Amino acid sequence: MKYDLIVIGSGPGGYVAAIRASQLGLKVAVVEKEELGGVCLNWGCIPTKALLKSAQVFDYINHAADYGINVDKSSADFSAVIKRSRGVADAMSKGVQFLMKKNKIDVILGFGKVKGGKKISVTDANGIAVDYEADHIIIATGGRSRELPNLKQDGKKILGYREAMVLPELPKSMVVVGSGAIGVEFAYFYKAMGTDVTIVEYMPNVVPVEDEEVSKQLERSFKKAGIKIYTEAEVTGVDTLGKTCKVAVKTKKGEEILEADVVLSAVGVTSNIEGIGLEDAGVVTDKGKIVVDEFYKTNIPGIYAIGDVVKGQALAHVASAEAIICVEKITGHNPEPLNYNNIPGCTYSSPEIASVGYTEKAAKEAGYELKVGKFPFSASGKAKAGGNADGFVKLIFDAKYGELLGAHFIGANVTEMIAEIVVARKLETTGHEMIKSVHPHPTMSEAIMEAAAAAYGEVIHL
Repeated sequence: MKYDLIVIGSGPGGYVAAIRASQLGLKVAVVEKEELGGVCLNWGCIPTKALLKSAQVFDYINHAADYGINVDKSSADFSAVIKRSRGVADAMSKGVQFLMKKNKIDVILGFGKVKGGKKISVTDANGIAVDYEADHIIIATGGRSRELPNLKQDGKKILGYREAMVLPELPKSMVVVGSGAIGVEFAYFYKAMGTDVTIVEYMPNVVPVEDEEVSKQLERSFKKAGIKIYTEAEVTGVDTLGKTCKVAVKTKKGEEILEADVVLSAVGVTSNIEGIGLEDAGVVTDKGKIVVDEFYKTNIPGIYAIGDVVKGQALAHVASAEAIICVEKITGHNPEPLNYNNIPGCTYSSPEIASVGYTEKAAKEAGYELKVGKFPFSASGKAKAGGNADGFVKLIFDAKYGELLGAHFIGANVTEMIAEIVVARKLETTGHEMIKSVHPHPTMSEAIMEAAAAAYGEVIHL
């Protein structure tokens, strides 16, 4: 069968590419080996947020007395929490099925492999392979949990994120290896549910890609919640032969043995590029990523790649943006290349983290002279009223031109606030324009205006 476009993978890169292509008049098919929606909808972004919401609700109940509410003998039904999360994921996957039908996109179930001559082979669950042809092929096969040589995942005692989402019972103790978004989100979830949690991070700070002040604040908040944290520490091995895991950790003070029911490996994501025919088709890769230009063309005409398989942030919204740019370029439009320095990153622990652009350290290293403004939520009426005084808004401006170089938030619901900064940076908004943009009171978001004012010595409420 011949198509204008075949997309391999139906995650937030793949299904968005397919829909946009259909909107632009192409005959489209999507190849998917598992569930529509990919990892994000089924095993990533969406079900983890459902778990975290349950944890947040339980957290609120356990601290109800802080709000003048008495709740007796609260308890969490762990299996019901997991069941709710899976139900949310299933509903979202069905939503993608609906979108495929609505946009007249053919769904081909099976494992897709690129062949020469603009063809792909799809092998179904019965091992039967069928060839399909397309003028254009987009590879959007996503990523999976990265494995370290000394931390092999067995799915029972050493877990990846998939197993951590569907454990049959709540573990009494857990060691989380890695403190990126996945690691700290699961650390918060399991601690809130009642698990004794320890984080081991190789770098000097938790959430190491974030601004250092944000990292320090999260470490304080987590320690206050009872999460133990080791930084500048390395897991050298795990003994899983006994009833519990004995985790060997090399620290600045020497080696320690941590004991836990389970270990969660949260050390990043690996691209799914093996076995999909790239070598046979002649597609160039480098360091585990498919090499593409600014519009996601590979070196082979008619073959493109987006999402976790290409260089850039491994985020759902990045894959979706790349998908639209790629398809619009294919169909003769004139899209702008994606500005990867204006991509927001969000971590949904409690407190939440949201950031975009330069960290203070990176801005200094880039040679900018800075004006930095910071407004703590302890000075925010809305945050205090909501019992969410931990955290702050930090804005970084170029002192010469007033350009907003970066923003770093930590606190309640800050993932809902960062989009204002993305738009401001896109529109090249200056610090003074932000100060003069009236924000509603009382809100968490007025801390953005106050932080801008703080950078220029005009802050009122500090």
